[in-house]
Amino acid sequence: MAFKCSSLVAIAVCAVFLAFPVLAHHSHGNYDIAKWTTIEGTVKELHLVNPHSFLYVEVKDDKGQTSTWSMEAVGVIALKNKGITRETYKQGDPVKVRCHLLKDGGNGCLLGFVTPLHGDQARGHGVELQW
Repeated sequence: MAFKCSSLVAIAVCAVFLAFPVLAHHSHGNYDIAKWTTIEGTVKELHLVNPHSFLYVEVKDDKGQTSTWSMEAVGVIALKNKGITRETYKQGDPVKVRCHLLKDGGNGCLLGFVTPLHGDQARGHGVELQW
């Protein structure tokens, strides 16, 4: 009986330690989640994948220089449940996003909301969707 009990304890301890990397993976510590930033640009690519989807947006700075921003979102199933599909945002669509910027100042953010500005009412022009 003592062998069975100690084996169960060892398995439980191993399970807890194996779960720690999973928790660390879903941390948003690299983003400044204390404030929102609004960015406007043009959709370059949309990757609806698990565990995190990405929206890539071409953004022009004050000097007219274009750079690609990587915007991290939840997985494909969560987005689908919110009504977001591959047809919702197409390459070349203008969008406005509200997101949390990377702390290191890089061209990336954690998506919160996306508003399509493409003019197509059937695809939700002007309707802000939570990501």
